[in-house]
Amino acid sequence: MVILASASPRRRELLARLIHDFVVVPSNVDEALAAPITPAPVAALALRKARAVAGRVTEGVVLGADTIVVVDGQPLGKPTSHDDARAMLRRLRGRSHEVITGVGVVDAASRREAATAVVTRVFMASFTDQAIDDYVATGEPFDKAGAYAIQEKGSDLVAGYVGSYTNVVGLPLDATRRLLRDFGV
Repeated sequence: MVILASASPRRRELLARLIHDFVVVPSNVDEALAAPITPAPVAALALRKARAVAGRVTEGVVLGADTIVVVDGQPLGKPTSHDDARAMLRRLRGRSHEVITGVGVVDAASRREAATAVVTRVFMASFTDQAIDDYVATGEPFDKAGAYAIQEKGSDLVAGYVGSYTNVVGLPLDATRRLLRDFGV
């Protein structure tokens, strides 16, 4: 049995591309990380999420993940208001940033664990203030780190990326596949 320690609908959709039979048990772990953000603490956070759920079950392979948008070493979380979303998008406009996703796996029975982090560099277009206002008005930015969704209307704001596309969406599938394979999934 595979347990996804995340309430993210995007992670659920992505994991379903790899395996069809899994359950969702959110971890409810504090996601705060101190700046500057690097891959190691993001991987550790994903592992904490997996451990939290593994501690509540007796068997299964638990997958935890966390995605952080980082600009100038500082994390951009999910916007809390329209003004916050607009400010994040203005900060990202016309420049690059990193999207770091940590993936952690714990075997609940043996407590064996492993984690990794994947980094993708995203280049944002030089969009206008009106484009920001129009995008924020869609409501799409509000449950996305960095206030955009590359897989939805937010793709219009992105000029390109180097690395894993699915990492930017919320779960790097190649790295996840390798980790799960190492745990017999």
